Amino acid sequence: MNARTESAVIQAALQHANDHQLSNAHLDALEEETIFILREVAAAFERPALLFSGGKDSLVMLKCAEKAFGTGRIPYPLLMIDTGHNFPEVTDFRDLRAKELGAELIVRSVEDSMARGSVRLAHPGESRNVHQSVTLLEAIEEFRFDALIGGARRDEEKARAKERIFSHRDSFGQWQPKDQRPELWTLFNTRLHMGEHFRVFPISNWTELDVWQYIAREDIALPSIYYTHQREVVDRRGLLVPVTELTPPRDGEQVQLRDVRFRTVGDITCTCPVESLAANANDIVIETLAAEVSERGATRMDDKTSDASMEKRKKDGYF
Repeated sequence: MNARTESAVIQAALQHANDHQLSNAHLDALEEETIFILREVAAAFERPALLFSGGKDSLVMLKCAEKAFGTGRIPYPLLMIDTGHNFPEVTDFRDLRAKELGAELIVRSVEDSMARGSVRLAHPGESRNVHQSVTLLEAIEEFRFDALIGGARRDEEKARAKERIFSHRDSFGQWQPKDQRPELWTLFNTRLHMGEHFRVFPISNWTELDVWQYIAREDIALPSIYYTHQREVVDRRGLLVPVTELTPPRDGEQVQLRDVRFRTVGDITCTCPVESLAANANDIVIETLAAEVSERGATRMDDKTSDASMEKRKKDGYF
């Protein structure tokens, strides 16, 4: 979609929103389901943890956890797997939010795994994103976590669309998509053998639009990079790659200063912004109505290596 066509689509979505008040009544049902799942994890498992990156999805889960248990009473720690290449705006916000809530924050670093020799990069410039799986499995072993609560949603990517809300992982931390029990009548599988664990996804049934409507309704604070700002980027295979020390321009690439925002945040080496003037959550709701590509498809370089990129990583223990 060229810029002129995209602008026309956004204008049409804006006109539609103005003509027809966008309902958020369904958010109550989504919130209720998420709160139920968060409480179910607390009741069914001995040592759960909530994966918390400081990103929008984990902040929505954290808001629901506040409603489920009360401020300062979330019954499990927050766990962050840090590549060492995260956007500072996000990690700073992560620390601030955890402190505000009085929540225990555990951070484990891919760099520590590299020092131990359990992670070895093919070359110094390789993205560390995929290697988070190793550090995560080491953290699971260290703290003996039996359930990890994540913010993945089924609309993000087709491998995630296969995932159950309570997703069983074997003793190697691996996901077997054909070995997952159906979740009929909201009956979740919580049966574990020694060394196994579950990944639990309370906002599986939410969409990107639902998330932004909820952020707007609840007035949830987010890291600043989710909203429009000026940033140097290069256009690379249809993605706006941010110009940083980790992602410098290549020979022949033209650096441009563009108005952008991030639809999703992750490792600097594989996360790209999109062009946008959206300055608040309501603006982003309008943009999301017009979006034709999922947030990961539009912004993540690591998902473009093959059609099965995400599924392979999930089988190896990825989030």
